[in-house]
Parts: sequence; C-alpha cells; structure tokens
Amino acid sequence: MRCTFLLLFLAAALSIPETALAQTGAQGSVYVAYYWRAKPDQKPAYDEYIRTVAAPIDEDARRAGAFEEVHTVTPSPGVAAEWTHLRIFRVKDAASAQALGAALDAATTRIVADPEQRKANSERAARLRDFVRQEVWTELK
Repeated sequence: MRCTFLLLFLAAALSIPETALAQTGAQGSVYVAYYWRAKPDQKPAYDEYIRTVAAPIDEDARRAGAFEEVHTVTPSPGVAAEWTHLRIFRVKDAASAQALGAALDAATTRIVADPEQRKANSERAARLRDFVRQEVWTELK
C-alpha cells in the first residue's frame, strides 16, 4: 500500500514548504498525509496499484530511512468523504518531511529502473486516481 509515481507527481507539483514546517516548531515525529480520490469505478484497480506497484517502492524508501511507517486508510462504508485513500507517512522530523518526495523518487528509480516502465506506471496511476490535497501534521506531546 504505497504511493509510487503518484508521489513522483507530488514531488514535482506539491513540495512541502519549508516555511510551513518551520512554523510548526515540530519536535519529533511529523506526519505527511496525502489524500487521493479513486476515479469512478477505479477503486479496486487503485487498491491493486497501491499493493503491487507502490508498496515495493515504499518499502525500499522505508529501508533507506525516508520514513518510519506508512498507513493507507479508506473511509468506512457509509461515511461520505471527498477522498477514497488517505496515505499517512510518519517521518522522524520536519527535515525528513521536507525530503520525503525526493526520497520516494529515489526509491522509485531503484525499484523500477526502466524509464519506460516508470512512465507507464505514472500514466496508469493518473488513470486511476486524482490528487485531493496534502497536509502535514505534528504530534501533540
């Protein structure tokens, strides 16, 4: 359950502003949340994409120290939400949150070495889902 080329897209289009992270005064873990909406009738296909394409990339990035853990959650049946998939990455600090996109891009290149396959994966992701928003959270201690 991981972001792949959706995060490649995010890195280019939605970097986490350093000023936003600096203003948090965050000490300790930071959570980077990506909200996605599967296109109509594409939720099962997007679920499969996360399991088969994104998960190996995320695991490589986790092992390389990009983040500590990731969870993908979906709204409970009957709950109205503007998103279908919420992916929450826990990173060790604000600097790691800022570097997350680049670290996921590097993992993508390691796991999917063929540029044509990376392009095909990115195009597939674009057919399956739309970006809703990104949020950065800190933990109250």
